[in-house]
Amino acid sequence: MNVVETQLPGVLIIEPKVFGDHRGFFKETFQIERYQEAGIDLSFVQDNHSRSQRGVLRGLHWQKTRPQGKLVSCAMGAVFDVTVDVNPSSETFGTYVGVELSDKNHRQLWIPPGYAHGFCVLSETADFQYKCTDLYFPEDEGGLIWNDPEVSIEWPIESPSLSEKDLSLPTLDQIRRGAA
Repeated sequence: MNVVETQLPGVLIIEPKVFGDHRGFFKETFQIERYQEAGIDLSFVQDNHSRSQRGVLRGLHWQKTRPQGKLVSCAMGAVFDVTVDVNPSSETFGTYVGVELSDKNHRQLWIPPGYAHGFCVLSETADFQYKCTDLYFPEDEGGLIWNDPEVSIEWPIESPSLSEKDLSLPTLDQIRRGAA
């Protein structure tokens, strides 16, 4: 497995070994000792699976007092996955990492607790999987508007399909001022 550090502390791109032939492929999506060696040493307590259509954008979300670390991947299709530092006291506050995850490149992204996360679907449909280090608590959720001009995420789509909730998320400036 190849582990690639990003510009955000602790955020890692993981490229698992894939063994393939004319019949298909095999890969380990998680093996505790190898992932601990890569610095991912938190326990996972919840697995999630979502399916979305082309142009859907989900996020950017995090949990405020019960932050979740997430090991994410795209089992079918392709997504552009984004992680944003939303900690106002961090040196990388407002910085993002964007990476394509797909069933072709087999990449995973490790997002430590405390970062905002979202993705948009690039293929006709995409099955997206999350391994989470804490349970989901809707009342604890924080968010950042997808098109915040200060963050300037270079999304590969122009007019995403968003939920009503995601359309009304705060800006980075509102988060900085504690207004969100």
